[in-house]
Amino acid sequence: MAQSEVLELLRSYKKEDINYKDSKNWSLVYYLGEEHTRFLIEAFSSFFSENALNPMAFKSLKRFEHEVVRMTANLLNGDSNVVGTMTSGGTESCLLPVMTYRDLAASQRSFRAKKPEMIAPESVHVAWEKAARYFGVKMVHAPLRSDLRVDVDAVKKLINKNTILLVGSAPSYPHGVIDPLAELGALALEHRLPFHVDSCLGGFLLPFVEKLGHRVPPFDFRIPGVTSISADLHKYGYSAKGASVLLYRNMKYLRHQFFVYENWPGGIFISPALLGTRPGGAIAAAWAAMKVLGMNGYLDLAQKVMQTTAALQDGIRSIPGLEILSDPEMSVFAYQSSSKKINIYAVGDQMEAKGWQVDRLQRPAALHAMVTPLHERIIDEFIADLKQSVEKVRNDPSLAAKGNAALYGMIARVPLRGLVKKEVLKMMEKIYGPDMIMPY
Repeated sequence: MAQSEVLELLRSYKKEDINYKDSKNWSLVYYLGEEHTRFLIEAFSSFFSENALNPMAFKSLKRFEHEVVRMTANLLNGDSNVVGTMTSGGTESCLLPVMTYRDLAASQRSFRAKKPEMIAPESVHVAWEKAARYFGVKMVHAPLRSDLRVDVDAVKKLINKNTILLVGSAPSYPHGVIDPLAELGALALEHRLPFHVDSCLGGFLLPFVEKLGHRVPPFDFRIPGVTSISADLHKYGYSAKGASVLLYRNMKYLRHQFFVYENWPGGIFISPALLGTRPGGAIAAAWAAMKVLGMNGYLDLAQKVMQTTAALQDGIRSIPGLEILSDPEMSVFAYQSSSKKINIYAVGDQMEAKGWQVDRLQRPAALHAMVTPLHERIIDEFIADLKQSVEKVRNDPSLAAKGNAALYGMIARVPLRGLVKKEVLKMMEKIYGPDMIMPY
């Protein structure tokens, strides 16, 4: 096929995707407008073919990575001993600490556990479940308090001789609340355990939200006991995908992340993170985003995000039958029905019929929002559509038994979660099978 034909096909297939440029999506993309996007594309394209696997071959990429790590360490109140690497995204930044702390524990003579365990809140990002499975670490869930933050007393009771790691969120993805990290840090010190703060969502927003005077509890290296922090640049750092930063308090921890194999016929192989090939474009674009926005730029964006979040939450609270879950510290939150007459999943269906991309939560049933600066322009439209959707569902109970509302409602109520997993796996087999059968 000719290049022009291929490009035309790409454009035609793209029409099937959500149009994030109209700001009707509440996740997945952190769009700042065309000017910033063009800038990122140029920065990314300038290092399109470069590979950060070999820092000696592409010294520029190692310089960018080093400066990104240092800027992030300063932002998160780390001292000069803080070290780290860039990764491909939040999932890699969650996978690596589990492997690192597993291997650290195994290197200690006092550790004799056959099955290492990690303790994390029930609300911890699902990437940690993946990490536990990949690296043979047992995930132990700590329950949440009524405010949806982890119960530290429960965490304390779960610690045993097999525990290798404690995890807390800043904030949690489902509910947007920050766990009691200072208390977890004290617990980690008491039991001489590593403690990771998953701030993939908040790492590049919370420091500026705090500077603006909002209520933000300590969440970074100011907390004694915190040994590592993850923060995604391609979220509120407004960089190109995929770029995240994983920091450790010192080299004592990071050295266990490095992979070295000295007996390969292809030569001595060294890898600082999970991936072998590390796309240079993402590293360069991350550095460029931080440089061009700077502290003042991030502060201005944080102010816009928080003002937009407040206006959005006020609008949701003004609708009878809806309420915000807990008291989120930043721009990520969930809202649920406070009336038996309103099925929140059916409300989500109605909003999607109006062109909004809506994410659904379970336990409890809720809808999810991650606010970005450009959502400022659609608040009135969103709240008006939400009011109409709520009233339609309130007046027509049968909508709860139709569409995605029926599917999500049924899945949420199935007591045997293994059955749910089997059905979801069947769906994935169809999507990734030879015929690519999409569910809808």
